[in-house]
Order: sequence, then structure tokens, then C-alpha cells
Amino acid sequence: MSDKMSPFSKLDLLPLEERLEISNAQQSLTIGIPKEYESNENRVCLTPEAVHTLSCHNHNVIIEAGAGLASNFTDEDYSLAGAEITTNRTKVFGSSIVMKVNPPTLEEIKWLSEKSILISALQLKTQKSKYFEALSSRKVTALAYEFIKDDSGALPIVRQLSEIAGNASMLIAAEFLSDNEIGKGLLLGNICGVPPTEVVIIGAGTAGYFAAQSAIRLGASVKIFDHSPIKLRRIKSKLGHNAYTVALQPKSLKEALLTCDIAVGAVRGKNRAPNLVDENTVRQMKPGSVIIDISIDMGGNFETSELTSHERPVIIKHDVIHYGVPNIPSRYAQTASAAMSNILTPYLLDLAHNGGLEQAVRFNNSLRTGLYCYHGMWTNSSVCDWFNLEYKDPNLFIF
Repeated sequence: MSDKMSPFSKLDLLPLEERLEISNAQQSLTIGIPKEYESNENRVCLTPEAVHTLSCHNHNVIIEAGAGLASNFTDEDYSLAGAEITTNRTKVFGSSIVMKVNPPTLEEIKWLSEKSILISALQLKTQKSKYFEALSSRKVTALAYEFIKDDSGALPIVRQLSEIAGNASMLIAAEFLSDNEIGKGLLLGNICGVPPTEVVIIGAGTAGYFAAQSAIRLGASVKIFDHSPIKLRRIKSKLGHNAYTVALQPKSLKEALLTCDIAVGAVRGKNRAPNLVDENTVRQMKPGSVIIDISIDMGGNFETSELTSHERPVIIKHDVIHYGVPNIPSRYAQTASAAMSNILTPYLLDLAHNGGLEQAVRFNNSLRTGLYCYHGMWTNSSVCDWFNLEYKDPNLFIF
């Protein structure tokens, strides 16, 4: 048909602009914070300051009564910050997002709403298959603190807690080293005219670095052992000439341990912590010296280490004091809670800003790496390999 015969002009046939409605993706969250009932756990996921921030963004936070008391946060503190306080545990676990420090028990998983979001530690080495079966049956979406990575590829929550454990190891060691009954009555540090305290740190990672930094600032003589020359070079450049770095070899490590006052184990390994110090070496250490085994939750670096608790923190073997509490940050509950809260709050705001988890994990790589269960499907290869679960690549259904 020619242009002259068409009832429309060329202009009429051109596509026109259309104004589409743009909806606000912001989503209001309902976040439940239950109380931790494990005997060694005193932390809480969010501080009152974080709750106030979330409340100002129109999010609802439901907190079980007494959840923050062990961290010295009262129910009144949370109430004034905008939280709802309740004694009804099932109501807390019925929130669309549930945040815990420790993973929930099997009974608590039953209280989760179907397709709810769980944000907690996973503690992979302590779990059983029934835990994953229970999560899958509830079609839960779960993120683990120990899997969340930042833009640099580091694990921010793990790093913060390792920082606390490293710093705290010297405070704990100083407490028992100075004890006149079981220790040596020694001051951790360096006093004019008195030889400095000798500290051996096994492992040049985050915990080892902060343990060494604390000891050096107190004036102790510090030796740091590690297999990795790269880690040793990095820690030497940060701490300066006061840090004595040594390649981790049995002979040199034993020589240092026989003369030291404090030994810290901070090597974690992949599946379990390597046993680096045998019982015979511990037997030859100075009476009243102190071992702080930070890696005890993964088996420990000392053959003589045993799990202890905050109520009974030390045991004595071969006249050597052994500290084997697996959850050192919980001893400093308010500091650890604030550290966790500072990291988690921006993730929650980002999740809400993007309109929910499904949208947030598309744009936030940190949240995506933290994901290990998505509506009952297993999305972390390490979890699947460990428990023989069927792995689903999250990229196939998230994007």
C-alpha cells in the first residue's frame, strides 16, 4: 500500500513514549531477636542503637524479654529504642527475619515461619544432619555469619570476633599468670630492671596478629610462628622490630615454648586445627606458665588442651595452666555484640532497600556468599560436601 493510500502518517506510526509507574522497592522488615539460652553465650545480635536505626527506617524489631541482659542491655533500653518486648518465644521466631548468635535448636526451628529468613552462625563442625533436614522442611532461607564476605573477599564478622579473641587472649593470660596460687605471680609486660614476659604465638592470622599487638604494647617479648612467609612478612611490617617472626618448625617452636611464660594457639586449619604441640613438650614447659588455645573449637593446637567453659575456664596439666573456652568473645559480651551489630545493621538496611532478600542477593555479593539455604535448597558447596546434601547453584535461580 502506498503512503498516499494509508490513513496514517509516518508520524502516527512511530512508537510513542510511555510513562510507567515506578514503585518504591523499600520493604518494611519484621526482625525477631530471641534470647540465647546456651550456657556460654552472652551476646545479642543487635544493640539498642542498631534497633533505633532500624526503627527510624520504619522496621519492626521484636525482642524476647531478657535477650540483651547478659550484654548489659536492658529491656527498657530496647523499648526506648523502638523495639517490641515480648515473653512469647513463638512470636519472636514467627518473624519474617530471625537473627540469632548461635544456630537455632531443632525445637526452635519448628517455631520458624515457613519461608522465613534465618541469620545466625552455622558452626558447621558441630551440626548434625537433622539440623539441615529441619531447615529444609520449613523451606527456610538461611545465611551464616561465617560465610558472609565483604567487597575485599574478607569475612568481616569472623575477623571482628578473631580480633576480640586475639586481644582478649593477653588479658586472660595476664589474669592467670599473675595468680599467686596457680600462676607465677608475674605481671604481663616489662618493668625496668626485670626481664620481660616471654610470649609465644602460634599463627600469624587475625587472632595471632592482635594477640601479638597487645603483648608488644604491654612490653612483652613476643615470638610469632607460622608456616606462611607471606603472613610472617605482613605481620612483621605491621608490628615493626619488636615482633620476632619465626618459620614454624618443630625444633625452634619447642625451644621457644620451654622458656616462655605464655603460649597462644591461633592456627585453625581447614577442617580441624592442626595439633602442633605434643604432650611431652607441654610437660617440659615452665610450671605456672599459661596456654591460651584460641583454636580449641576446632580441636586445638596443643595435644593437652581440653574444652572448658566460662564457669570453669582453666584446667592444670603438668603444672601448666590451660585455657580452652571455645567462645572467648562471649566473655566480652557487650563489645562483641556491638561489633556484630555494626556489621549486620547495614546488611539489614540494604536488604530492605532492595525490596527483600531475593532482590538484595542479586546486587549484594556479601549477602549472596552468606547464603547456604534458599527456600529449603542447599546453596553452599562446603555444607553440601560435609553433609552429603544436593547442591544447587544459587546463580541459576537468583539471577
